[in-house]
Amino acid sequence: MIKDNELKVFISSRDSICDECKENLGSKAWIFLSRDKGALCLACADLDHLLFLPSGNAALTLRSRKYSKLSAVVLKWSRARKRYERQGILVEEEALEKAENECLKDADIRERRRLREAERREETDKEYVQQFAARIRELYPGCPAGKENEIAGHACQKYSGRVGRCAAAKDLSGEAVELAVRAHVRHALTNYDELLFSGIDRHEARSLVREKVDEIMCCWRSQSYSAKPGFPLSHGPDEIGASTLSGRGEGMTRDANNLLRYGITG
Repeated sequence: MIKDNELKVFISSRDSICDECKENLGSKAWIFLSRDKGALCLACADLDHLLFLPSGNAALTLRSRKYSKLSAVVLKWSRARKRYERQGILVEEEALEKAENECLKDADIRERRRLREAERREETDKEYVQQFAARIRELYPGCPAGKENEIAGHACQKYSGRVGRCAAAKDLSGEAVELAVRAHVRHALTNYDELLFSGIDRHEARSLVREKVDEIMCCWRSQSYSAKPGFPLSHGPDEIGASTLSGRGEGMTRDANNLLRYGITG
């Protein structure tokens, strides 16, 4: 997290000139923005004696900043994320050396602690997935045996951003569980993915398979449901309508032409 009172050095994405010494810094220059003097090179900002410590080692960063009387955070604009992102910090050489020595002395202790914390998080995550699976079985007793584990494992995968990682899901709310089950049914038990591949908009594709999804969900809520051979799981392409698919094909052709026209694709 970037604090407002931190000194900030920016890595420029365009040609820059120091407003004090008038030196042409070129592109990718490191500049300090002064309220009174404008953009300054590190020499004019009296920051050129500091050493750059890249991001990645939290302990070393914290200790270096702790011992450095003067420090600055280095930022670079991310075009993909549309925001400034931390690249590292500038600290005094003496402070960095002291921090490095401290980190070397307790490296083993910190590594063991890291492994313990990782194991604890892994165990906690396994328990959560099991609870989520049990909740699926509770709400959908007709779900095929073992399917609840597959759905829970997919929905609750760490760092996926899926419904199983949201706050409501961690409270095992019925709505979050339903969203996870419905997503599985839509992708695994209907031809929803085929419709997307054919160029149909996802909202329209969902409406086309909604009846079948609701039918399967209703069966899974029932204790008496068991999958039968030949049980229809999806709408066939012929049920969508030739006009729909042909219309989508024409739309895809127009989209491709527009991409070429504006030079977005090769």
